[in-house]
Amino acid sequence: MPITAQHVRETLDAYLDQHPADKDPLAPLSETLDVAGDTIGSRKEFRGHATAGAILLRADGRVLTIEHRALQKWLLPGGHIETDDDTLLDAALRELTEETGIRAEQVEVVGDGPLHIDAHVIPANDAKGEPEHMHFDFRFLFRTTVEAVELQEEEVTNFSWQFADTLTAEPLRSRVLAAARG
Repeated sequence: MPITAQHVRETLDAYLDQHPADKDPLAPLSETLDVAGDTIGSRKEFRGHATAGAILLRADGRVLTIEHRALQKWLLPGGHIETDDDTLLDAALRELTEETGIRAEQVEVVGDGPLHIDAHVIPANDAKGEPEHMHFDFRFLFRTTVEAVELQEEEVTNFSWQFADTLTAEPLRSRVLAAARG
């Protein structure tokens, strides 16, 4: 069953209860959710759509990053929601496995919801007929002891285990550092 607007709203509301300072930066998500409804998980919803990502943390304080082929940027593993994803967490785990070969049984979920939700602009892609649009990335924290990665070469060109303090985006950096210490 596809992810519903209700699931996204409940996840967002629970997140904002824990992180009220993120309310203003996530106002575009809330507004888009109000008008998009259940299409919020569709990659064809060009007002903006939910995506899911994985923050994969090792005991040595390193976080897995991947080099995204199309965007030519270093990112956390993640991507679009699929119709067979039941929850945002399921989508994050599926994307982690697809892009890195690291399976759900090789990771431990940390927390009840996303550690961070990021709203960012995706540039237009004329080759795919996609206008500029927003991604609302629900990022879940996982722990692992795995080091080996098998890249999905259609989307990912490289990977790196980076120390959490090299993450530059706040509040993601502070939250991951706190989790690494805890």
